[in-house]
Amino acid sequence: MFQTFAYYLSVLYKDFYAYAGARLHPLGVNNGLVFFVIYVGKHPGCTPSELTRTLRVDWGYSQRCITKLVDDGMITKEKAGRSYQLKLTERGEEAFRVSHQLFHDWDGQKLCVLTEEERCTLLSLLHKIVRKEDESSHV
Repeated sequence: MFQTFAYYLSVLYKDFYAYAGARLHPLGVNNGLVFFVIYVGKHPGCTPSELTRTLRVDWGYSQRCITKLVDDGMITKEKAGRSYQLKLTERGEEAFRVSHQLFHDWDGQKLCVLTEEERCTLLSLLHKIVRKEDESSHV
């Protein structure tokens, strides 16, 4: 059996993808859009460039996702000076609540086999890996 970080990451990703898809499908949100919904929900009035930079996606992909969310009635895109502000609609707020909660629910299911100390250690180590990645991408 594989014993690499990449292997376990891919197994967990596939599991989360299936779990999230089942919860999000009834709302009309796919897995690719969930991070956009969560970001706008946590940062009402954000601009498309802020969202694109924070989610680390390319501009074209970001614009397609924003357009889809606007067309589906999840977010609004209002002109504010030289930029646009993004905000959730009522339908988007519901998608945000479900999307945000599913991360906590999935964590609860997967991490229940660990003690509190083990969970803290795991999340701390993962944070360290991501932080290091953030630092190296800004060089």
